[in-house]
Amino acid sequence: MVGGGIAGLAAAHRLREKCQAERLSYAVLLLEANSRPGGVIGTTYRDGFILESGPDTLFTDKPWAVDLIKRLGLGDRLIGTSGVHRRTFVALGGTLHPLPEGFSLLAPTRFRPFVQSELLTWRGKARMALDLILPRGQPGSDESLASFVRRRLGAEALERLAQPMIGGIYSADPERLSLQATFPQLLQMEAQHRSLILGLRRRRLSVPGKGHAPADSGPRYSLFATLDNGLQTLVDALVQQLPAGTVRLGCPVAGIARKKECWTIRLKDGADIEADGVILAVPAFQAAALTHDLDDDLAMELEAIPYASSVTINLAYRREAIPHPLDGFGFVVPACEGRTIIACSFSSVKFANRAPAGYALLRAFAGGALQPEPFEWDDERLLTAVRHDLEDLLGIESAPLWSQLIRHPRSMPQYHVGHLARLATLEHRLCRWPTLKLAGNAYRGVGIPDGIRSGEAAADALLAGLTSAQRDTYGGVTLAEPARTCAEGDSLL
Repeated sequence: MVGGGIAGLAAAHRLREKCQAERLSYAVLLLEANSRPGGVIGTTYRDGFILESGPDTLFTDKPWAVDLIKRLGLGDRLIGTSGVHRRTFVALGGTLHPLPEGFSLLAPTRFRPFVQSELLTWRGKARMALDLILPRGQPGSDESLASFVRRRLGAEALERLAQPMIGGIYSADPERLSLQATFPQLLQMEAQHRSLILGLRRRRLSVPGKGHAPADSGPRYSLFATLDNGLQTLVDALVQQLPAGTVRLGCPVAGIARKKECWTIRLKDGADIEADGVILAVPAFQAAALTHDLDDDLAMELEAIPYASSVTINLAYRREAIPHPLDGFGFVVPACEGRTIIACSFSSVKFANRAPAGYALLRAFAGGALQPEPFEWDDERLLTAVRHDLEDLLGIESAPLWSQLIRHPRSMPQYHVGHLARLATLEHRLCRWPTLKLAGNAYRGVGIPDGIRSGEAAADALLAGLTSAQRDTYGGVTLAEPARTCAEGDSLL
């Protein structure tokens, strides 16, 4: 494995599991350029606070993270979100407006809370209601999030809801974000029910016990979880369950080459390592740099996947220093508001034990595809701008007890319209190299569960490729230029 983020660690662990279960003799080696594993995942502890430098949440509706956590023996360490204040705010005109009760993804599932909400104008609400009578769109073609929402729900819903809520997950420009690659269920809902509002309402009514029960505002918070001492616990457990020497830190790779019947991994210190198979669990632009000499067409496709940068700012306060009741899990900020912050999580409300009693922990976010400038600011300027936004929106006039600022350069792959077509091209190129696999968040999902699935799938595919390569070798077929073609339905990413 090249890359020690969650995808690389999951791949290494999966290979170890399968080699033990199937009594295979392969040794597993993971090379990580940085001094610590985990990629953007990182937990630190200060004065009784638990601070996440990257993601802080697992989406349990995607089972791969929870399944791995249980296999690691950490199932009893999982905790859900707080049972109170399960709602999200949208910052608009200097005020935090709660998403209407029952609001799901992009549309309301309950009539009265939607009508009473001040988040949208009456014109905006009327335009959203047209979704109930509008015809289906043309099936088959890729479409941007912005085009889809504008077509079905109107420009105001795009500006005030879709861009900050869905575009924000990917730190993306909704005008370029591929709906097929990110939220295909919305297209499926339109095809099946014609109306998003009807489809979402029918989905809510189909869940036993939920049809007439109070609904959370915004995301389904019951499906969010974390580990009691932070997500670094997952990283540490993966490393600890691998044999000593499996993970090599501070070991940057310069390139890979295919020689006779094995791979050669060239390290930047000049050393070479030979391997039967390779998983590149690094960002797409790094995978491109490593494969240019091997397959320039493959490298060019990888290089074409764009990325956005982001900043996480943790801020600790005494609870009485924050006038706002913090009666939610956080807020998002539409780009049209022109603020530095694109979102803020009330971490000490969202999860237990994130701050000592009498204190509060906030996590603000800046950067992304629509607002890249703050990432380039120096720390002082960025923190000043963040504090100004928090003063305006939460009434905080005093300085935080302390703050922690973490920059994530080129950390968020952008799934632009045409992303799935690019993946198909990548898979076609990878068919030439049955013992070379790609893993990570650049392909089929950006969350931790997606990264784990990607790494484990790459491990499974690599073992299958090694078996195939051994058969080819015994049959006298050279592996320097593999002749394998993709079978219908093959998924190599």
